Amino acid sequence: MSSFTIHTVETAPENARPALERAAKAYGAVPNLIGILAEAPVAVEAYQALGNLVKLSSFTPTERTVVWQTLNAYHNCEYCMAAHTTIAHTEKIDQAVIETARNVGSYDDPRLEALRVFTLTLADKRGWAEDHEVDAFLAAGFTRQNILEVITTIAQKVMSNYTNHLAKTPVDDGFAKHEWKHPNPRQEAAEAVAG
Repeated sequence: MSSFTIHTVETAPENARPALERAAKAYGAVPNLIGILAEAPVAVEAYQALGNLVKLSSFTPTERTVVWQTLNAYHNCEYCMAAHTTIAHTEKIDQAVIETARNVGSYDDPRLEALRVFTLTLADKRGWAEDHEVDAFLAAGFTRQNILEVITTIAQKVMSNYTNHLAKTPVDDGFAKHEWKHPNPRQEAAEAVAG
């Protein structure tokens, strides 16, 4: 298979250049994932738009991190786990939350654990959650709005995680200190959904 190009502002298709310029301004450089997505201007614009919308969700930064990292682990996306670990540190997310995500563990906080399990349920069952699973999520203090926000975040992470798998996206230098390997790929989803 031909390798994907990691575009720069100069090499990207003209319609993708504004997205790369925004990324360079936000991160100080164009992240490799954004450079790859720039091959299809619609893809890079869609990914950035979804990312901005996810940040506007009703989730707290910690809850958003739980959803992102749960999906990154579920999809075994080494690039996104490193990137979102860097973002979590920037957002001053509690180190215990970060480490639980990276170790693919369960949260002691019942609300965060309900969010993790429901996110895995939706991802693993492709949205076909049972009524009792939805009820458990709502009983943990979440809302139907949150259900749709999890789905929106799944859409964002499918774009990045699948792209990184196909492109074998190298981890940027800025994320490299948070490199990650899944301790037991795909096992946690089956256990959480069954549990």
